[in-house]
Amino acid sequence: MAIELLKFRIRKNDLVQVIAGKEKGKTGKVLKILPKKNRVLVEKVNFIKRHSRPSGRTRQGGIIQKEAPIHISNVLLVCPKCNRGARMGKRVLQDGKKALAYKKCGEIIERT
Repeated sequence: MAIELLKFRIRKNDLVQVIAGKEKGKTGKVLKILPKKNRVLVEKVNFIKRHSRPSGRTRQGGIIQKEAPIHISNVLLVCPKCNRGARMGKRVLQDGKKALAYKKCGEIIERT
């Protein structure tokens, strides 16, 4: 599973912007990545309603609202410098290391 996660440039807790679909233009934090389905779960984006019956765990039934996953190709990482979604590319730094950088402004993406 760790190998599959490497192919994604978007990671958990990154700030992303939705670029397609009914939620286009909204931004949110990535809560979860689903690598086998190529989808991400974004906070406060793409809400769905689920009807649930009362059971042992949930005493009260009703309509529950929760986030649904979005395809990873429909989100862009938000640049802190430009404050909007931007595409990414690889850059070779002066010390020979490779890093991700935003294509529009050239800002290097620092990951910890």
